[in-house]
Amino acid sequence: MRILFIGDVVGNTGIEMVQTYLPQLKRDLKPQVTIVNGENSTAVGRGISQTIYKQVLAAGADVVTMGNHTWDNAEIFDFIEDAPRLVRPMNFPGRDVPGQGVTRIKVNSLTLDVVNMQGRVFMAPLDDPFACMEELLATVCRDASHIFVDFHAETTSEKRAFALKFDGRVSAVVGTHTHVQTNDATVLPKGTGFLTDAGMTGPNDGILGMKPEAVIHRFETQRPTRFEVETRGKGLLSGCVIDLDDKTGQTKKIRSIMINPDHPYLP
Repeated sequence: MRILFIGDVVGNTGIEMVQTYLPQLKRDLKPQVTIVNGENSTAVGRGISQTIYKQVLAAGADVVTMGNHTWDNAEIFDFIEDAPRLVRPMNFPGRDVPGQGVTRIKVNSLTLDVVNMQGRVFMAPLDDPFACMEELLATVCRDASHIFVDFHAETTSEKRAFALKFDGRVSAVVGTHTHVQTNDATVLPKGTGFLTDAGMTGPNDGILGMKPEAVIHRFETQRPTRFEVETRGKGLLSGCVIDLDDKTGQTKKIRSIMINPDHPYLP
């Protein structure tokens, strides 16, 4: 089984990059499952709308994962229950949380459970993602042949700790949230594929997708500043492709993908 994962889509430029390059990537890489993180995909870079959700699916995504900005666009409450391929962090606290934290994709005789989990270090105090994953493995995911986790977290240490904790028990753990692609795609000792952060898909010339002037002003003055999504310049697409063993569910190979002016797409 081959999985194509696209990192945090930011703003209109991110959607344009997905619409432009995802069909080409699918044509050339031929993944069985395509997953896109869409938690920053609105024009203001926070949350997702129903229109954008449908656009990402139409471009070729099978599943859209989310993160800490899941609820930032209030429209999500109107459609999340009717969006079976939209997955928000499983470990949001409380009962009756809207939506779902895992969805199952069938690939011929195989099954892939796509899980979204959120870290807690320097982020909101959600339920323990480690305990939540243990519960999932014992219940919902116990009969899945393959399991992919989008671990949306701030620190590299928490992402790697999560991956090593579940090494050999899930097929792959790919980090999101920090918007900068890391150069550490690897297969862990017990067979789990891991990438600390897949990077973002959006404006190439901003700072984490935002206009640089406001971000620089914040660093220089330490005063509150309104951040706006960068709309100028070229685009960036980041992600990874993962090959899983059909029999064992383990990762055979994982490699990162980046498309930007310095790394033009070469089929």
